Amino acid sequence: MEKAESTTAVLSIHENKSVKVIKALKGQDMLDWENGQLPPEKEEGNVEYKLKLINPTTSRLEHLVTQMKWRLQEGQGEAIYKIGVEDGGVCAGLSDNELKSTMNTLEEMAKRLGAALTVLRKREVNSEALGERKQVAEVLVRRVPDDQQFLDIRVTVVGNADAGKSTLLGVLTQGELDNGRGQARLNLFRHLHEIQSGRTSCISHEILGFDSKGKVVNYAETKTAEDICAASSKIITFIDLAGHHKYLKTTVFGLTSNHPDFAVLVVSANRGVAGTTREHLGLAMALGVPIVAVVTKIDLCPESISERACRQLEQLLSSPVCGRIPFRVRTEDDAYTAAAGMAGIGSNVVPLFKVSSMSGENLSLLTRFFNVLPPQKNAREQEKLMQKPAEFQVDEVYSVPEVGPVVGGTLLHGTITENDHLIIGPSTLGHYFPVTVTTIHRNRAPCRVVRAGQAASLSLGNVDKNDIRKGMVMVSNKIHPGSCMRFDASVFLLYHPTSALSEGCQSTVHVGNVRQTAIVERIHNENNSLNRNEQASVTFHFACYPEHLRVGSTLLFREQTTKGIGQVTKVYPYNPSDRLTPKRHRKCGGSLSPDRTTSSPSQSLSNAADLSLGEDNTSEPSSPTLNPVSRKRQHIER
Repeated sequence: MEKAESTTAVLSIHENKSVKVIKALKGQDMLDWENGQLPPEKEEGNVEYKLKLINPTTSRLEHLVTQMKWRLQEGQGEAIYKIGVEDGGVCAGLSDNELKSTMNTLEEMAKRLGAALTVLRKREVNSEALGERKQVAEVLVRRVPDDQQFLDIRVTVVGNADAGKSTLLGVLTQGELDNGRGQARLNLFRHLHEIQSGRTSCISHEILGFDSKGKVVNYAETKTAEDICAASSKIITFIDLAGHHKYLKTTVFGLTSNHPDFAVLVVSANRGVAGTTREHLGLAMALGVPIVAVVTKIDLCPESISERACRQLEQLLSSPVCGRIPFRVRTEDDAYTAAAGMAGIGSNVVPLFKVSSMSGENLSLLTRFFNVLPPQKNAREQEKLMQKPAEFQVDEVYSVPEVGPVVGGTLLHGTITENDHLIIGPSTLGHYFPVTVTTIHRNRAPCRVVRAGQAASLSLGNVDKNDIRKGMVMVSNKIHPGSCMRFDASVFLLYHPTSALSEGCQSTVHVGNVRQTAIVERIHNENNSLNRNEQASVTFHFACYPEHLRVGSTLLFREQTTKGIGQVTKVYPYNPSDRLTPKRHRKCGGSLSPDRTTSSPSQSLSNAADLSLGEDNTSEPSSPTLNPVSRKRQHIER
């Protein structure tokens, strides 16, 4: 009940739309081929309408090539051409000879740009009055941008435990069906206890490639990730997250730090919407991530049971508080229509697939959908991000023999090349220190440059691994980044077990790759407290060490059943006097020691284990004053 109320509040503050508005959006976003009418052509975007292209003159052909180049830039290397359609959206259609001549012209245009064409679908239009057969066609034009090796789309996979998330990704990326006993998911697991329990507890990454013609490139065709990247024009990077509730902090960290373009919500057909499904859906929508729904394990139950799970999911998505448009994908045409409906930021379309990882039913529809799935940012937005100074957030820290410290994460702004000199921080004292980027890897393949929005692993020189922790940022040495122990945020309280959230309470705060316990220092309203479904400005105080925050970042905070969302509005520069003393910390109702746990849920205190910035239980010290040797001894004793 608490989870349902929390999710309802999340969805209501972001999408509080009525059923009438949903029906209106359905008419705008979904393409109506059957009635011969599409939405009018937009000047911006990667979709172009062409009625016919028959024997154009030289000057006309040059203009058409320039136009195709513009559409490819808008789609970051992908464009959709709708042939036989007028600019107003009327599907006039072409005869067989006209369509053949038009396709020849398109191939000539693509050849000049080094692009490849793929006919996605053809459809006859209502031409009985004319007495002849007329067709419209949808064509995918793909060309990798000159400054990139391949197109990259990041997709997180969420859902309840035992829903079949890892198995589904294993089947898609390995190219082999599951044997019914979890064989397909073994390649995604990183720890022995995951193999033994069959449950994901950390964040894992897998890739699925498509070549210029739309053919799937996975480990069934090649042996290494480097070969997949070399043979692919488009890469889908899947981020597999944990489904069990006890790994919720890892799931939230994966959603906030990886900045996904889309989220796949996986639901088991035999169990329906259960467990953490609603909570994961609410988190994805709170972060504004477009959603794709997949119902798995349809081979385990009768058709009536799987249909019941689909209806539950459709009711949840189309409810007034959610305001989404579930679209059942049954055919190849539906897959292309659903992908077109998800174009652009703020799309309300949620494609719904029914698949089986054991029999392979409908998996081809899912791969075709990912093949034409458009990127979320256009060329102009991407260029603006690349013009800013470099800012790389550190999500993972490794130590590779004969290489040195390696950090993994996402580049938010700017570009980074080999031998760049950056600064990394903040340290536990709020300082930044210089580092040198020696090598760069993306998707396990070496590269020379990483651009805004891309994930990469960077090996660093002139630094020791013990000086780096998750939650840090690497920025250009031309700017002067700051750090903070205190910050203000506009907060909406979703749920609290007592009547109100009061000053002095503690909770785990997630802001991007930052995850740390913070104390509610002050609530700026008349009552100095915050009730459920109320919004107020709140001052938070980090419990351990300073962090790098940006104004406008989305904030999630949680502790047991207490949940809230908000946005950072003000950051106070770090002052050494801002550090909490042990006496002051105890007065707030908690302790920094990792051996002590919280006592009263009504005070919404945080378990000290949540101070961990990693996916496992071996992370950085919970307190800046804690001796690392004694911390290791305490961990062994536990």
